[in-house]
Amino acid sequence: MANQFKHETVLLDEAVAALAIKNDGVYIDATFGRGGHSTEILKQLGPNGRLLLIDKDPLAIAHAKESFKDDKRIFVWQGSFKDFSLALQDAGIEKADGLLLDLGVSSPQLDDASRGFSFMRDGELDMRMNPEEGLSAAEWLGKASEEEIANVIYQYGDERFSRRIARTIVEKRAETPISTTLQLAELIASCIPMKIQRKEPGKHPATRSFQAIRIFVNRELEDLIDCLESSKEFLASKGRLVVISFHSLEDRIVKRFLKAESSIPKMPRGLPIMESEFAKPGFKSIGKAVKPSKDEVEFNVRSRSAIMRIGEKQ
Repeated sequence: MANQFKHETVLLDEAVAALAIKNDGVYIDATFGRGGHSTEILKQLGPNGRLLLIDKDPLAIAHAKESFKDDKRIFVWQGSFKDFSLALQDAGIEKADGLLLDLGVSSPQLDDASRGFSFMRDGELDMRMNPEEGLSAAEWLGKASEEEIANVIYQYGDERFSRRIARTIVEKRAETPISTTLQLAELIASCIPMKIQRKEPGKHPATRSFQAIRIFVNRELEDLIDCLESSKEFLASKGRLVVISFHSLEDRIVKRFLKAESSIPKMPRGLPIMESEFAKPGFKSIGKAVKPSKDEVEFNVRSRSAIMRIGEKQ
């Protein structure tokens, strides 16, 4: 089951190169997916190196355990990437030399209708990275207020018709539960004027709303913020932080974090502080943001919105 759906790893060579892998270093693939990045990392890691594989998704974890069951360098841990410090603790390791985040939804999750991520295939409206934790999208939509639904769709999806969509969801759920992906997708499409839909040919009118609900249900932005904060403590000196984002909300958080951590904190005038840790930046941005090549986008259309940023712990 874990191998049923194929996944094309985005920015594979670029991300692994950005980690600046040391032969005996400790690295974390905190969004394992189907292991494309991990497989390449292992090729550069010596026998004394360590690689921690983290994912919320039980199917991804099962795939990791099966694929690398004979590799003593591997430690597999199920949970959110925000809790990578707990994975380090369980592995008996203090700090990592590199942390990789490949955010968003993997192809196996999108292509499996039973996961409820895609409006292109009818399935149970779930959307959870870990189906065993938290509320599903259907459960949340069945109980949330009209205002909360509208705010989520607007804030996380930038959907201008969020209030109309939320009102329609509340009206329809009073008649029958909204429990499948196509049911929700058709409802959302009915709220978007045709003249607006014609301005975005090839883009499903439910795209923004599905993205917003998925981000909210999985606490994706909160987890990202928490993970970045933890990286300040649990990355070793000169350790690399590599983040691949797929929409502007994620990228903005990473960009602002690196900008803030690359600046020397301002000290009050008159304080006798010279060369102290308080006057040093936490991270250094490495290079400019990296995007997939034209060839990669042509080969894998899902990579088109990817953007990678790199930071180095000081």
